[in-house]
Amino acid sequence: MKKNLILTVLLALWGMGMLKAQAVPDRKQTLNTLVKVNEQFMKKWPDAGLPTFVKKMRPSNLWTRAVYYEGLMELYKIYPLSSYYDYMYDWGEAHKWTPRNGTTTRDADDYCCSQTFIDMYRIAHDWKMIQQAKVNADMLVNTPQVNDWWWIDAVQMGMPVLAKLGAVTGEQKYFDKMWDMYAYTRNQHGENGMYNAQEGLWWRDQDFDPPYKEPNGKNCYWSRGNGWVYAALVRVMNELPANEPHRTDYVNDFLAMSRALKACQRTDGFWNVSLHDESNFGGKETSGTSLFVYGMAWGIRQGLLDRKEYLPVVVKAWNAMLQEAVHENGFLGYVQGTGKEPKDSQPVTYDKMPDFEDYGVGCFLLAGTEVYRLP
Repeated sequence: MKKNLILTVLLALWGMGMLKAQAVPDRKQTLNTLVKVNEQFMKKWPDAGLPTFVKKMRPSNLWTRAVYYEGLMELYKIYPLSSYYDYMYDWGEAHKWTPRNGTTTRDADDYCCSQTFIDMYRIAHDWKMIQQAKVNADMLVNTPQVNDWWWIDAVQMGMPVLAKLGAVTGEQKYFDKMWDMYAYTRNQHGENGMYNAQEGLWWRDQDFDPPYKEPNGKNCYWSRGNGWVYAALVRVMNELPANEPHRTDYVNDFLAMSRALKACQRTDGFWNVSLHDESNFGGKETSGTSLFVYGMAWGIRQGLLDRKEYLPVVVKAWNAMLQEAVHENGFLGYVQGTGKEPKDSQPVTYDKMPDFEDYGVGCFLLAGTEVYRLP
């Protein structure tokens, strides 16, 4: 009897150890995968300043490339290769550390690149890296408009710029303007704002407000759009002082979104492009899945999300992407191309090249670096 009890306890302890070992992805494998995916992209685009052509020539400080550099910056933080730094520096130099379309732009897509410019300033302490981003942000702060972020993608493109400037300068005005713009998008744009507090998810823009419905009769919540907001909350909370007046508001939105996203994960670990209607262009999608992994892994590390509840969600999604989306050469499959709803850039497949591949890589790097940091 006693021997059986001891054996049972030993088996239980062994099982707990095995579960723990299996629960957190292997760091070496995670880093190797991130390096492989990133190298595939850098080899394809060796000139950081080279314009990209999709229907027309576009400068490489456009939003899709800016999201890639968000991911590269996080990879550099855990694996500081000089080639990564040089690639970011060359990109900034090519564009004179200036938002696309200059310092008077109000389009969040245009000033998304400033996120990485500010982070580069934190490393190099060279004022030129931040000067134009600050001029652009000061224009936003000093004008009364708060309705610029009328599509939820803009929350990720623009909000972290203001958060980072607030953290770097210590000036509350950036945090205040950021909240005013976020609150307008959340609560006022369209009929009653883009956020549905009852369901913890966001409509992409007012075109998808009720009475618009998915084919199954439910609200239309686009995966990557919600991923943009989820990532923005992470990137903002990383910058805010603990006593910032609206920090709790951001935390509460993050927690509500986490619960909602957990509830609609696919059985294979991915998320559908349509979060509440798997019949509307259902299937694996990597960019939205990456952003959800990024947010949840961060939330676990910060103690905001219960580890036992959310770690299995993160691990399942991360392993699914490794097994189903990452090609041997580092190319990412199942990335939905640009658009604003489930039907755009379809079909989304393992082999299909999206119109812009850069933001998909960036989202994946954000996810993987947070998975790597998990204790």
